[in-house]
Amino acid sequence: MPTHSSEAHHQRQMAESFGTDAERYDRARPRYPAELVNRIVAAAPGPAVLDVGCGTGIVARQLQGAGATVHGVEPDERMAELARRFGLEVDVATFEDWDAGGREFDAVVAGQAWHWIDPVAGAAKAARVLRPSGLLSAFWNALQLPPEMSSALVEACQRVIPDSPVDLTQAFTKSAVEIYAAGLDKVAEGMHQAEAFDVPDRWRFDWEHTYTREEWLDQLPTFGILTRLPPEKLAELMDALQPSLDQMGDSFTLPYSTLAITAARR
Repeated sequence: MPTHSSEAHHQRQMAESFGTDAERYDRARPRYPAELVNRIVAAAPGPAVLDVGCGTGIVARQLQGAGATVHGVEPDERMAELARRFGLEVDVATFEDWDAGGREFDAVVAGQAWHWIDPVAGAAKAARVLRPSGLLSAFWNALQLPPEMSSALVEACQRVIPDSPVDLTQAFTKSAVEIYAAGLDKVAEGMHQAEAFDVPDRWRFDWEHTYTREEWLDQLPTFGILTRLPPEKLAELMDALQPSLDQMGDSFTLPYSTLAITAARR
């Protein structure tokens, strides 16, 4: 679900709410295309990677599988603890306040996380911890829901959480690729203002994922606008979605585009 906005990095309560059910988040959230992971590892000048907003270590484990050594920074202790159980070294801090302790890296990456970070301060901080020619790469999985599913989600969310800080119609019905592309523009501007990076490249990887009905319902509570819902409200929303899911069948395939913006430190 798109969460990009010019004020996203100020929404700290939402940004640090994903650990409400860290194991569900790790289980249900989609992974990233191997082509993206391999491209980052191949383009970096060395294997040392800093994973910003590492969450439960989804990106980190994929990078480790491709030969990188990864250190994580994560503001939510609950997410960080699960990542540690998977063997990842994680510091609990926001990236802007994190103390690198003199460490340097060959790449700084952020999967589904850079919009929670001030784009200018974040780029400047990344430049300080990157070795020359090191990469800053931020990327997102953009999911495009079919009309019947998106309409049902908007209607249910407007009824159950009418005071949501997210524009629900935009989040669920507009082109996810266009929304995230606008977010990449903000990242590019932050890189430019940091005055430390080459002109960034933009990468796109299109793919599909087939969900069972149960897998989709398992993922829904990990969306940022739903992570802080009390159980009774979440149950009400899930019940409201049942008719639309009946139309989708026991399994369905949804299209994703992974969008990345990557720049080398001068």
